[in-house]
Amino acid sequence: MASAPPITQNPDIRFLGKLLGDVIRAYGGEQLFRRTEYIRSASVDRHRGIVAAGAIDPGLDALSLDDTIAFVRGFMLFSMLANLAEDRQGVAAEPGADFAQAIARLEKEGVDKDGVLALLEDSLIVPVLTAHPTEVRRKSIIDHRNKIADLMLLRDQGREETDDGDLVERAIYRQIALLWQTRPLRRDRLYVADEVETALAYLRDSFLPVLPALYTRWQRALGHRPPSFLKPGSWIGGDRDGNPNVTAESLRLALARAAETVIGYYLDALHALGAELSISTDIAATSWEVEKLAETSGDRSATRYDEPYRRAITGIYARLAATYMRLTGKVPARPPSTGAEPYDHPGALRADLIEIAHALSQNGGGGMGGGGGALGRLIRSIETFGFHLATLDMRQNADVHERVVAELLDVAGVESAYLDLDEASRVALLRRELATPRLLSTPFASYSDETLSELAIVRAAAEAHRLYGPDCITTYLISKADSVSDILEVHILLKEAGLYVPGDPPSAAIMVAPLFETIADLENAPAVMTQWFSLPEAQAIVGARGYQEVMVGYSDSNKDGGYLTSVWSLHQASRALQPVFGEAQAAMQLFHGRGGAVGRGGGSSFQAIRAQPPGTVKGRIRITEQGEVIAAKYGTRESTVANLEAMVSATVLASLEPPMLGARDYDRYAVAMETVSSQAFKAYRSLVYETEGFKTFFRQFTPIAEIADLKIGSRPASRTKSDRIEDLRAIPWVFSWAQARVMLPGWYGVGHALAGFKDQALLREMLEAWPFLQATLANLEMVLAKSDMAIAERYCALVEDQALAATIFGRIRDGWTMTRDALLMVTRQTRLLEKNKPLDQSIRLRLPYIEPLNLLQIELLKRHRAGEEDPRIREGILLSINAVATALRNSG
Repeated sequence: MASAPPITQNPDIRFLGKLLGDVIRAYGGEQLFRRTEYIRSASVDRHRGIVAAGAIDPGLDALSLDDTIAFVRGFMLFSMLANLAEDRQGVAAEPGADFAQAIARLEKEGVDKDGVLALLEDSLIVPVLTAHPTEVRRKSIIDHRNKIADLMLLRDQGREETDDGDLVERAIYRQIALLWQTRPLRRDRLYVADEVETALAYLRDSFLPVLPALYTRWQRALGHRPPSFLKPGSWIGGDRDGNPNVTAESLRLALARAAETVIGYYLDALHALGAELSISTDIAATSWEVEKLAETSGDRSATRYDEPYRRAITGIYARLAATYMRLTGKVPARPPSTGAEPYDHPGALRADLIEIAHALSQNGGGGMGGGGGALGRLIRSIETFGFHLATLDMRQNADVHERVVAELLDVAGVESAYLDLDEASRVALLRRELATPRLLSTPFASYSDETLSELAIVRAAAEAHRLYGPDCITTYLISKADSVSDILEVHILLKEAGLYVPGDPPSAAIMVAPLFETIADLENAPAVMTQWFSLPEAQAIVGARGYQEVMVGYSDSNKDGGYLTSVWSLHQASRALQPVFGEAQAAMQLFHGRGGAVGRGGGSSFQAIRAQPPGTVKGRIRITEQGEVIAAKYGTRESTVANLEAMVSATVLASLEPPMLGARDYDRYAVAMETVSSQAFKAYRSLVYETEGFKTFFRQFTPIAEIADLKIGSRPASRTKSDRIEDLRAIPWVFSWAQARVMLPGWYGVGHALAGFKDQALLREMLEAWPFLQATLANLEMVLAKSDMAIAERYCALVEDQALAATIFGRIRDGWTMTRDALLMVTRQTRLLEKNKPLDQSIRLRLPYIEPLNLLQIELLKRHRAGEEDPRIREGILLSINAVATALRNSG
């Protein structure tokens, strides 16, 4: 293998690292600083090949428990500051992931701006924030980090002082000092309410101000005002799959707090707008509609008698304040000066503001009207966020629906043995029930807690539609869906709340979307959707809506079949669904359940969207954003702009660019991928599910048990009490392997498949021409570069049966070497990331800082598992998990 070139350190990293060192010396003492610096420099030297492996151990051994905790905190903070510096310099930016560049690219392909606008008229692009627990940092830590980012922007501008008169560099030092003294670990497990507030912070601070500004930019690029095709979504408060803490009450809380946040934002914007629009009728004319709004506003102030815009806004403000009080039960921070009736829906508020915009457009050549300025941004906000801020999805497991519907049917005297019926009998029975207006539930019967909870949440959804409008909840997702009866069971529950209405035709206020997760479910997805579309009820409700969503899950498919088979199965399922939707004359909307780690669909969203099969996007796509990815993508306004631009650009390109492959080449490549996928699947299943003792090895080799103590989410690590790998949630599965530096879910089996494929020339041809394989192998290469078999081998000391550890780890190490060598052969490189210098530099910068953390983690795990009860040991373990995750970035 070729040696790597020297690392060129980012100047911002050098600057922030120096300040961190100054903080450690000032607040931790000279001795801690010197020990930390010795370990750091020794580790850097080892990675440069200056000293032999193991040379840093004496430095680590000399640390007391108190110093260990301080040392780990210091290395964690360095990694976080390095992440910040790289994000600012665009290390993670996508080349060409800019909307204007995408339009220019399409114009060269013969697609003009009118073609883009036509696509956007029927588009829906939604980043969906979820509470999946992979963010190990406290919100306080992230807040200080974001303040440093803002201060670094002032430094870029050559500013020496902040607006408050503080020296910029001194203010940055102060924030790092605050970081050093802020407790990194949560003391209490998160509740759903905490997760709701965290998501609201991103929606309030990033999405609310950024999206209207982006729409203005996109309007300039297109030369025409596009519809609001990009909107935020959320699962937080509605996703109860395996989380008993999500209830009807949490649904109400999430929606109420979102309404409070967004309407409060509108009220502030209206107040500022009223101050701005000081136009006097003594100087400029206005429209009859604005005069009417002014006269009915209740504003009788003599000082504003000649200022109809201000008076009109006084009345609009009063109506919106009344809406705020009706929906939240609270008085706004700035109470209205007059009384008024609340708005029934956001469209009525928009209509009043449109009247003002029209009047301004007719005044002085229209320079103040149209879609620009504060008024234009406010109108765009209302179109995008409504009174609900983010559309909240509901999600539950198909097994739960099955049990609940079975109980409802039994208690109602309709069918006592629903669970014993075959699929055809279930479908027939459920369709009969959906055809009648009679409800199954009654207040006079007794039901299990599970059934009462499920009925309560659909009734809360119906109540939410009445309060906030139908856009507040549009989709009900079914985890582990594998049949048409799974879809019909949810419609039965919706009917109990009035959200499905029988008739000719029937109607459904909420779309039911199956989530296909395992390899077998993905293969079966086209058959299930074909059967669904064949039902008259489905034809009616899908026809009325115009589209149908299907969610595809990256996490469980990876745990089930390994990385390569997972991504190929998802690709094939998406492609196979396309003709099914075409036959049903329904637009297909795919919802991609991606995580942060490559093993859970992570990696570049821009590349992933562009790599979708031709014809499967067509302007409609939803993608989950979760855990540490939310802070990385949407933690600052600048990163929010870059990532939303990339999502839109990729969607437009994937929808309108001519296919890069002809049908003949695609068919050849697909045959090859089937062969490769099959071999990868066999190798992965052989290790994970067919190796005696693998489950025990995994649970002892990784810190899976200790991760459960991190208090990073409101839901359990497993869906059931079983300790089987099949029942373990995908997040702790991936997160645990990342901590031990194996990253097994992101690569194992691929090497066996690539090495065993005889036609290497064909693989290289595929890589050159096929975006799917390019994205797949780019993510694989990143994972291999972040893993380290030498460090991982140290974790074998945690396994009680050393013979078992040696055998299984030997297979893992050999598999990693085989995967690396095969990848280098296909990509024609002499070392990993040889052709991706920015990412190579980024990862190699971090490696010397991660290794000591891993070594300390192993020693602390040994002591903890041997029964030592010093609370500092447990704290050190959890802090090391936090630090390693921060350094690796996308590990969950």
